[in-house]
Amino acid sequence: MRPFLRQLKQALGVNNMPEDKSTSLVNLGELSKPANTLIKKVSSAVGGVFEPWQIKRVAKAEAEANLIKAENEIEITDLHRRVMHRFVEEEAKRQENMEEITKKSIPHLNEESDPDEMDNDWVTNFFDKSRIVSDDEMQNIWSQVLSGEANSPGSFSKRTVNLLSDLDKKDAELFQTLCRFGWFIGIFSPLVFDPQDDIYKNLGITFESLSHLDSLGLIQFNSLTSFSRQALPKSFAVIYYRQPLPLAMPQDSNNVLDVGQVLLSQAGIELSKIVQAPRVDGFYEYVKEQWQAHAPKPENT
Repeated sequence: MRPFLRQLKQALGVNNMPEDKSTSLVNLGELSKPANTLIKKVSSAVGGVFEPWQIKRVAKAEAEANLIKAENEIEITDLHRRVMHRFVEEEAKRQENMEEITKKSIPHLNEESDPDEMDNDWVTNFFDKSRIVSDDEMQNIWSQVLSGEANSPGSFSKRTVNLLSDLDKKDAELFQTLCRFGWFIGIFSPLVFDPQDDIYKNLGITFESLSHLDSLGLIQFNSLTSFSRQALPKSFAVIYYRQPLPLAMPQDSNNVLDVGQVLLSQAGIELSKIVQAPRVDGFYEYVKEQWQAHAPKPENT
């Protein structure tokens, strides 16, 4: 056998297929119905990524036949060898990334999840963007997007997936930090009243970092004026990490509440659903001070 063909056969695994244990997804053992459905859905959408090993064996045998045919028809140069070697290595790595992301998504599936309802084009686009992601923490983020979409189809738009593909690890970490300042005021809203205050600066939330998140399309940042929530009732509660803060407004209806200089974009709102980060010590009290005109007064003792 010619050296080049032998090298490619070794890279493709066609010489030792009986010993190949395939990928972890194929050998996950007993899976829940949603997990099985997800794997089948992914396999269908991206062309048999997780099909059983017998089908992979057929595909590799076909690849070997095509290589033999190619050797007979064209002169294989060193350049061809390098190109093919790179192609095999890159595709193997991308395959590994896709399977690892899918594997990591399985523990996040709900029992009532029906991944079969996911849009095929969405799944195809998702793996087209995520297959180059090899960092473990970024794979965790992608896996939670996949499981979130499987649990509730339509939760993450293609636009959000495409935006996520443009984020590097530092961008994701910065966005997670911003979400540590998030309150639920009907919707999830990070509250940044003045990025020059130490409570923000100490965690890297500054004019520059907020401008960067704005440029990425995750937030709207306005350093000149504040955003506000409109048409609020006379009394309601806002929540910071399950800790409520009751507010009392001056009018019976149509009240306005200052919510700082940052608003999440639609993509930011969708991605904030998967953020898991600890609360900021002292931030509840900081916000209460900002809203002291509406917050309950301490009782006299």
